[in-house]
Amino acid sequence: MRAMKNGSLAAVALLIGAAIAPAAHAAGDHIHIERQTWSFGGFTGQYDAAQLQRGFQIYKDVCAACHGLKRVRFRNLFEPGGPEFPEEAVKALAAEWPYKIVDGPDDEGKMFEREPKAFDPIVGPFKNDNEARAAQNGALPPDLSLVAKARNVEYTGTWWAHPFSMLRDIATSYQEGGADYLYALLTGYTEPPAGVTVAEGMYYNAAFPGHQIAMPPPLAKDNFITYQDETGSLEQNARDLSAFLAWAADPSLSTRKRTGWLVMLYLLVTTGLLYAAKRRLWAKIPH
Repeated sequence: MRAMKNGSLAAVALLIGAAIAPAAHAAGDHIHIERQTWSFGGFTGQYDAAQLQRGFQIYKDVCAACHGLKRVRFRNLFEPGGPEFPEEAVKALAAEWPYKIVDGPDDEGKMFEREPKAFDPIVGPFKNDNEARAAQNGALPPDLSLVAKARNVEYTGTWWAHPFSMLRDIATSYQEGGADYLYALLTGYTEPPAGVTVAEGMYYNAAFPGHQIAMPPPLAKDNFITYQDETGSLEQNARDLSAFLAWAADPSLSTRKRTGWLVMLYLLVTTGLLYAAKRRLWAKIPH
C-alpha cells in the first residue's frame, strides 16, 4: 500500500509539473529562439565553402583575440568538406598566426615556443584557463571548437505539444540548434528593458540565459566585418560565423550525408536485385 501511495504521489507531482511548465514559459523563464535556414540543414544539406571562408575571416579578425579552436587544425581549413582554402594560403596563414605553439621538451628538457604548422591546432592567446580568467576580469572565454554542439535551443511551447515538436525535428533531421543559438546570441545584444539593471561589467543579451553576459558585443550594427566584395552586415557576419562554428563542431557532416545517401541507394538497388532473383528462382515452383 505504501508503494502504491508513493507512486500516486509521484504521478500527481509529475502532472503538477506538466501543468506549471506552460506558466513558467509564459513568465519568460525560457527564451524562444527563432530557427534559421542553413545550407547544411536537413537530410541533404551541405556546408557552403564560401560561407565557411567568410565565417573563418570573422573568427580570425574578431574572435581569435580571446577564443581558441584547439580541436580544429590548420590543415582542416583546406581539406574537402570545409572552407577549402588553398593549401599554400593556409600554410602561410599558420606561419603568420600571432599565437605560438608550446612544444618540447628540447634536448635540454625545456619547453619552447615555435610557429604553428599545418598539422597544429588553431590556438588562442591564453596558455591556460587561469591566464584567460586573469585577462578577462574573472570570465573564462570558452574554446569554440565544440560550442555549436554544446549549445542548443530550448523548447518553449506547451507540454502537450512537445512530443509533436520532437517528431517534427526527427522528420526534418533538425540538428542546427547550436547554429540557431549562436546566431541569436550574436545578434541579441540590446539595451536592457526598462526596470532591468545590468551588473557592472556585464552586457544585456536577449538570447543568453539570464540575459546578462560578460562578453562584450563582438559585432554590432555599426561595427561589423566587411568582406572582400565590400559587403557585410551584423546579420550576415553572425550567420557566417555561426555556420563556421557549426562546421568546426561537426566537420564530417557533408561527407557523412553523402555517404548515407549512397548507402541508401545501394540498399535500394540491392533490394530490387534480391527481389528479382527471388521471383526468377521460384517462378516455376508450384506453391
